[in-house]
Amino acid sequence: MNKNTTDQFNVLRKIRSKPKYSQRELASELGFSLGKLNYCLKALKQKGLIKMRNFQKNPNKLGYVYILTPKGIATKTELTLNFMKRKMKEYDELKAEIEEESK
Repeated sequence: MNKNTTDQFNVLRKIRSKPKYSQRELASELGFSLGKLNYCLKALKQKGLIKMRNFQKNPNKLGYVYILTPKGIATKTELTLNFMKRKMKEYDELKAEIEEESK
């Protein structure tokens, strides 16, 4: 997984768990600048992975709800599986290395 994919995966995970986060809250949670978060959100929207809707009755009209599309959910699931497979492989390699060193 490259850096952009990892960042987008992390944004998808946060959006799934907290769809009403403000951009400022999302950026803070992820350790991103607002500019970087904006870049990620625009890329995810262009790929059809998220939808953005503003709150109808929000007086400042700046609040948005971020919604994962079905394609976004499928992509997040695929990225999660790939991440888990990679971590399991790393675990197996480390376990074999430790066993080899202890002989």
